[in-house]
Amino acid sequence: MAPTSGLLRTKSDSSYEILSKEAKTTDLSSKLPTLPEVELAKCECCGMSEECTPEYIDEMRGKFAGRLICGLCAEAVKEEMGKNGGRRDKALEEHMSACVRFNRIGRAYPCLYQAEAMRDLLRKSCRIGANKSFPRDQKGISSSKGGIARSSSCIPAITEEIRDKLRVI
Repeated sequence: MAPTSGLLRTKSDSSYEILSKEAKTTDLSSKLPTLPEVELAKCECCGMSEECTPEYIDEMRGKFAGRLICGLCAEAVKEEMGKNGGRRDKALEEHMSACVRFNRIGRAYPCLYQAEAMRDLLRKSCRIGANKSFPRDQKGISSSKGGIARSSSCIPAITEEIRDKLRVI
């Protein structure tokens, strides 16, 4: 639509006027470049959809063993390749398993997923600490002060407290 007043309020008003003037003088189809067709493609890792050209889809499938992954997952796979020595297939497998685990647990139970991640982090740090050699005392026991020691569980104390409250009621 042409604007009703002398002021142009949006870019679309300006472009409409320019296009209508050009359409009167020349054929627009000869001047406008053809746009490549885009389609909505779903990432096989994270499930996110994005608009892609068929050429881009073919390029990504060629790079990642026939799997279509989004640009974000492609960057994560590149990072994983740096960790494992440059093996793309191993990095892709590792990233896809992380995405599957996140989609299964992380979306539905974010607190549980965070707790699981912390548990894995502690396990890794304990494995790394176990490989270090600490000085041993006379009995042959490691005298490391680092690490997490647990004397007992807190569950019996909690259940005892709940039982006491139920007896009062």
